[in-house]
Amino acid sequence: MELTRDFNETVSKRVSRDPEFAQALLNEATSLFLNGEPETARLILRDLVNSTIGFEELAIQTAKPSKSLHRMLSAKGNPTMDNLTAIYRVLCQTLNVNIGIQIMPCSS
Repeated sequence: MELTRDFNETVSKRVSRDPEFAQALLNEATSLFLNGEPETARLILRDLVNSTIGFEELAIQTAKPSKSLHRMLSAKGNPTMDNLTAIYRVLCQTLNVNIGIQIMPCSS
């Protein structure tokens, strides 16, 4: 079955009209990082950046080159904690949200 809409376009439109969805994506990325799935977390952050401020504005606000930010938020990216903090700070300010996650007990 062929998709009728581009996934990125769908996410972008939903983020722009639904602040709770945008916050849920940010929370999901955070949860994935904390639970050992950084590749997926970085891709969600990339989609969120593309759907909100864009990489050029993120580069200005973080004082990091746009190309470097693209690499950091790729599946194989490896951002430092300082760079992730800067990205999260800008996204939280842009979305006017705080990160709200639930800590789940670890299963043994």
